[in-house]
Amino acid sequence: DLDEAIEHHQNALQLRPEGHPQRSYSLDNLANALRTRFQQRGDGTDLDEAIEHHQSALQLRPEGHPQCSSSLNNLAIALCTRLSSKLTNLSLIYLISMLNGILRNPSDSLDTQHKDKNLQDAMYHYKKQLNLHMPTCSKVYALHLLDHHISATTSVLSQHKTQKHFPPDLAVNAASCALRQGDTSHAVELLEQGRALHWTQIARFRTSLEHLYSQDPSKQVLVGQFQNLSALLNRHAEVSFTHDKSRTEVEAGERHYRNLLEQWKKVVEEIRTIKGFSHFLLSPLFADLQEAACEGPIIILNASEFSCDAIIVLYMQSPSHLPLEITLEELHNLVFQHRQNNQHPQGPAYTVFIEVMGELWQKVIFPVVQKLKGFVIKHSRIWWCPTSIFTALPLHCAGEYKQGGQVLSKLFVSSYTPSLSALIKARTRNAKMTQEITFAAIGQATPDTSVTSVKFPPLHYIDHELGGIEALLPTPSVMFTKVVGSEATRDQALQLLVDNQWLHLSCHGMQVPQEPFKSCLAMADGLVSLLDIINANISTHEFTFLSACETAMGDLSTPDEVIHLAAGLQFMGVKSVIGTLWQVRDDVAYKVVLAFYKEFCKNGTLDCTMAARALHAAVGTLAKDGVPLQERAMFVHIGI
Repeated sequence: DLDEAIEHHQNALQLRPEGHPQRSYSLDNLANALRTRFQQRGDGTDLDEAIEHHQSALQLRPEGHPQCSSSLNNLAIALCTRLSSKLTNLSLIYLISMLNGILRNPSDSLDTQHKDKNLQDAMYHYKKQLNLHMPTCSKVYALHLLDHHISATTSVLSQHKTQKHFPPDLAVNAASCALRQGDTSHAVELLEQGRALHWTQIARFRTSLEHLYSQDPSKQVLVGQFQNLSALLNRHAEVSFTHDKSRTEVEAGERHYRNLLEQWKKVVEEIRTIKGFSHFLLSPLFADLQEAACEGPIIILNASEFSCDAIIVLYMQSPSHLPLEITLEELHNLVFQHRQNNQHPQGPAYTVFIEVMGELWQKVIFPVVQKLKGFVIKHSRIWWCPTSIFTALPLHCAGEYKQGGQVLSKLFVSSYTPSLSALIKARTRNAKMTQEITFAAIGQATPDTSVTSVKFPPLHYIDHELGGIEALLPTPSVMFTKVVGSEATRDQALQLLVDNQWLHLSCHGMQVPQEPFKSCLAMADGLVSLLDIINANISTHEFTFLSACETAMGDLSTPDEVIHLAAGLQFMGVKSVIGTLWQVRDDVAYKVVLAFYKEFCKNGTLDCTMAARALHAAVGTLAKDGVPLQERAMFVHIGI
């Protein structure tokens, strides 16, 4: 009987007074029995007493104790139980801090699946409490936990898998809360802090400290420590520890990674004590993020279950908040309609496409355009930074496609950016100092399907496409390399990617929804994956045109991570990228490419900042040639 069991546990505890080496076990046993009785009878005093005993046990098992994680886990379960019956913000924050401790103390027998289950429980209750009246601090705390959890995970593949235990809407809900409290600048900061975490993590380990060394050469040792530890952590992040390794090897690798990470964090803390580096590798402030709008306004579209909003970020001005007359449910319906249309065997239907674009215009884009007219002139460049479900829609095509209707593309030149920080970094990166412009064009029309394991139909326009590019590029300033057919192998493509600041790829592309880091471009003997791009050194590259399907498509399960080939290229260093949101016909890609390079090269020079206008003009040219809107709308420009 449960009462008798509790009595025995109480007696056992009395036989293990303070100072007894086994007292923590008796405390946990009694607490677990009390929690079970609460679940059966609902007496809140049992649960309160259980939590007190778990807290006492935890005090006897400080950080580093082999059973610390078990105590944290037991306390987290009890707090989850309390949250289920009586929601309190204080309990939630305490619960999240307990789970944070579990992540820092994985050394005992508590298995990862068990921890993940309780982390999911905590996030469920977090989401349940996220209402109109909850202060923003708890959401910020959850974002810190998410960032900590990602940073403590070894490889990008395992990080992506781990992140799925968190609600995908943490950042957008936090931003919505800040907007409802009238703090637009903080909303921007929260979105920047809580989105693109994988890319942020990679960037941390590739941060240069040349400025610190040039400012104070006496810090050479500290700079060296940071660079060496960053290199080791970056090497760990490139591979998954779970591949062909035993559990013992995996756990040893994870412990080694965490030890390196703790050393790295201590070095970072020391760097922050230096004058001018107090904010080193911390989440950027709005004053810094505002620099992204120095060449034109950035429109952040935030989609939350509590509100849908637009934020117009302007240079040297306060941001402008615009509530949108559309719900998250309506957005989901639009995306579903759009995706179903794109997946039609005969290709997307024009009538369905313009219906979606019309509703998008009316409820989202038109109000933004009306506001923009007070800040910029017609035909100016603007940048879209969509969040959540907005990432699945071709915002640049919104409009009323009818007699006398307004269309966004007739008013402004649209680009995209996955984050404000990405755009800032693209503008501040220094190009490789060289007199020659190195441009490589890679074409693969018939990848070996037996090697790639995916059946790709032959592409019939690639030779014409690359020949047209070669004829249009300015000479002799451009050193041009063309690789096609059997020579366009995986290794050759990766080598050309590293060696050339300007690149054009014509081939099959594929987004892998369940494992987006395996999204790829098909070469003769294998696939160039997004992971391969991450591992390549392209930090000083200027421009890449991905003339392939689905290269800017993204992953709807974690849309705010912006995991696709085009974003990967920009985050890793390419200033200006062109990609596609969905599948494109071979002949249409050929027409867009030739029209683009004709416009892009017309002045006899190459300037990556002109790519957006050149693409805008090229797609407009195809409209005049009678190519239907839905067959040319997938091309997008990302970056500067």
